[in-house]
Amino acid sequence: MVSLVVVAVFLLCGTLFQPPQVAAFKPLFQDDSITHREITQMAILRKTAEVCRDIATAQGRDFTLPINNKLTPSAVHKACSSSSSLSTLGLISAITETYLSNAAVDQVFALSEAHHIDNEAFSEGRDLITRGVAAIKASVQQESYISARIALGALCHTLQDFYSHSNWVELGSTAPFSTLIKPDLPLNNIAGPSTPTCKSCTGKNCIDNILPEILLHKKLTSGYFSITSSKKPAGKCSHGGFFDRTSSREPTGGINKDDISSDHGFLHQQAAEMAINATMELLQDIRLATGDQAFLRLMGLSQTSVLAFVIDTTGSMFDDIEEAKRVSFSIIDSRRGTSEEPSEYILVPFNDPDFGPLTRTEDADIFKERINSLSASGGGDLPEMCLSGLLLALAAAPQSSDIFVFTDAAAKDSALKSTVRAMIERTKTTVTFMLTNPFSFRRRRDVSQSQGFTSRSIPLSDIQLYRDLAHVSGGQTIEVTKATLSQATAVITDASTSALVTLFQVVRNPAIAENVTFVLDPSLSNVTVYVTGDSPVFTIYSPTGVSQSGSVADGPLGSILTVGNLKRVKLTSDNQTGEWKISINSTSFYSLKVTGQSSVNFLFNFVERLEGGDFTPKANRPFTGRNATLFVSMTGGDSVTLTDVLLVEASGSDVVSGTIKALGATDFLGNIDRIPEWAFVVQLKGLLNDSTRSLPSRFQRQSPTQQQGSRVTITAQPNSTIEPGIPLFLNFTLVTNATGGNYTIRARADRSFNLSFPSSLDAGTEGSAQETVTLTAPSDTESGTDVTLTIEAEDSESGDSNYVALRFTVMTKVTVCQVVSIKADCPVECSRASWELSTNLTDGNGTGIAGVSLSRGNGSLSLSNVMSVDGTNVTVAFYNASCCSQEVELVAVDRVGNVGTCFTSIKSPSTTVSPNGSYSVSFSMCVALVGLLVSFLYG
Repeated sequence: MVSLVVVAVFLLCGTLFQPPQVAAFKPLFQDDSITHREITQMAILRKTAEVCRDIATAQGRDFTLPINNKLTPSAVHKACSSSSSLSTLGLISAITETYLSNAAVDQVFALSEAHHIDNEAFSEGRDLITRGVAAIKASVQQESYISARIALGALCHTLQDFYSHSNWVELGSTAPFSTLIKPDLPLNNIAGPSTPTCKSCTGKNCIDNILPEILLHKKLTSGYFSITSSKKPAGKCSHGGFFDRTSSREPTGGINKDDISSDHGFLHQQAAEMAINATMELLQDIRLATGDQAFLRLMGLSQTSVLAFVIDTTGSMFDDIEEAKRVSFSIIDSRRGTSEEPSEYILVPFNDPDFGPLTRTEDADIFKERINSLSASGGGDLPEMCLSGLLLALAAAPQSSDIFVFTDAAAKDSALKSTVRAMIERTKTTVTFMLTNPFSFRRRRDVSQSQGFTSRSIPLSDIQLYRDLAHVSGGQTIEVTKATLSQATAVITDASTSALVTLFQVVRNPAIAENVTFVLDPSLSNVTVYVTGDSPVFTIYSPTGVSQSGSVADGPLGSILTVGNLKRVKLTSDNQTGEWKISINSTSFYSLKVTGQSSVNFLFNFVERLEGGDFTPKANRPFTGRNATLFVSMTGGDSVTLTDVLLVEASGSDVVSGTIKALGATDFLGNIDRIPEWAFVVQLKGLLNDSTRSLPSRFQRQSPTQQQGSRVTITAQPNSTIEPGIPLFLNFTLVTNATGGNYTIRARADRSFNLSFPSSLDAGTEGSAQETVTLTAPSDTESGTDVTLTIEAEDSESGDSNYVALRFTVMTKVTVCQVVSIKADCPVECSRASWELSTNLTDGNGTGIAGVSLSRGNGSLSLSNVMSVDGTNVTVAFYNASCCSQEVELVAVDRVGNVGTCFTSIKSPSTTVSPNGSYSVSFSMCVALVGLLVSFLYG
């Protein structure tokens, strides 16, 4: 199962209290009204379909899908996919990541006027939007699509709220307010701070409470809002609603259009449609800056499987590295150009004392080159920086990836275990450890002996660390000799396929004799059973009663590969549907896992209820002993009916059942009465309707990654970006439902940024405390680089812990467009002469200018590149035009997608008379012209 707890990043932080849901389109669910979730999904599906249509047209292919608000992810996926890809999971995951980060703004920034464009905070709101746009473009440039989706969801919230909270719709506008996404355009015609904008509503009737002169002169305003005070500037409109205290003060009432029951709810549908169009306009801007293929990756359309390796490169690992090369080359070469081709490749080497660098690429040939360059050298001592390398891969990999770790040594950085576990939970990543010769001293190849390496083995206690992490992630710990590693890597080939689902998984330590059952449905193919352990004995029984012992390599039910501590059973394709049984026993630890390929899968996320009745994403582990709600999205179309949502004990047999509420054909809420004390996995059961069968078939799916509750929570409210060389001071809050207690604090970043934090925190008698983490990116960090910061709090006595994982994008502030000279000897008869402009364009972040074009003016433009005395890349733009064409606007895009403009006009300039009697514009006076010094304000 490829599950997803999305948006465990800066937007998913909680607060000390549950804020009222008061100041926006409703986040996720609202009967009869359109929510942020629906607005965001509609816009993404429509724009994605448009991009696919344009690509199809350019390639001479038909595209018949109607593009409207009735689009579904499965319909768009089918129309856009040129292959027979089984699963819509990539597209649904991308949409879910985006709209959940959108919804989270109502929790994290509930009272921020800028995030909701309340209190006429238009300039501040636009700054948030344009900075977010720049961060998205920079992240896409770096192939950091998760960071880009998080930023996209956050800024969409602010952009969409503008149409609900301002009077843009009431002014009769028929198109989005494009100025919000373009920092170079002026914010004109905003009502002044002392300009009255509203009159009191007549009772509950607020249809005409905006003053006629505001509407006549097209003055822009938004409602004032506060839950603590009724104060507002005289004559100003209020937001309105139960929680807005300003709406009880003259002028009373409000103008928000958040839902159909709002003061201006009669305009809710118009505001929502305008918000959809504005979101599409934003997506088009991102598309033009990044290109069609990168845009589709951002939308998750081309995401299939990920091939991710973390490899020990010490001297004894020669055989392992060669096998990693062999299996990865085989996967790449055999699947290139097919629907099974991996969409992304990740490689992290490690040894002692180093780990990294990270390679993350969509290009299989680059991955081949990087892995081919690895060599086994050094080492000889134990242990290695295994968990540091794994942490780097976890932060880089897409949600729900499979990562394979190759090593023959213990982890030197075992103190990172809790951080790695937190990242596994957050990313829903499955980690499998390939351990060679874990129990015996190694016979070295000549290459190792010649370099003087000593034999190494992994103590059982250190193997247990790897087993624990594999168990939490739903992966396996495969223990083999170097000679048999090539057989065990078959599991990598199995996992590197699209539409992989987990049906069932158990881990037993200590082992017990038991019978376990699982259901196979008609949508499944390539079903595989994995059993790992020291001495498991098992028999598999089909629904028809046919059996096969685990000791039989080729039998009536399938073929069994035995290598090291692994038994891999590939079931035959005949007679699979129905309930299967496995009888298993062992003298020690074992794990059992069943996977297959299917279009039927699910995503899940814990959500928490706001006072207004809607939900926002849960930041981290839910509170133990309290009720909780799961938001579940099913893939596989409307043929799927969900009947059961269960929390199943990860290492036992206890189960907590939930109740289900359908939110449409594919989305559901699962209400859980209590979060258990023990670690658990999420299991779903339901019915699958198949036109070829008279009755529905049962199905089951399970999340491979464990979840667990906690009695402490830790939250933070960071910015989305961090500037190189400038310390970021991040406040965080610890809250516990226990009385007092001392908590150990740990903060880790996946990159080598400077980090400082307190080592402990006392919750005191109030059960809460606050502190600060300081994070500093090196001054030479490239724009678009993302960094993941994990803050953990652990009860010093009970060991209970929780975490918050935050993702930042490094962004360098950029300038400048500098006019070098203007020559404008223009006579009265303009057609007889021309004028010239010379400008120097620099991006200020070192990436260089990628392109310059004309957005205004019909002259000729030529470009050249020079190096300044301080080593800065400078693009020199030379423009020549007729004196009749008196304005020019240059648009420049740097290499991370930031967009800036230079506007120059020779209309009515201050002039001096040249000796020949014609007019010329002096340089000193040019500097005063509009737009001669323009910042590239983050695209």
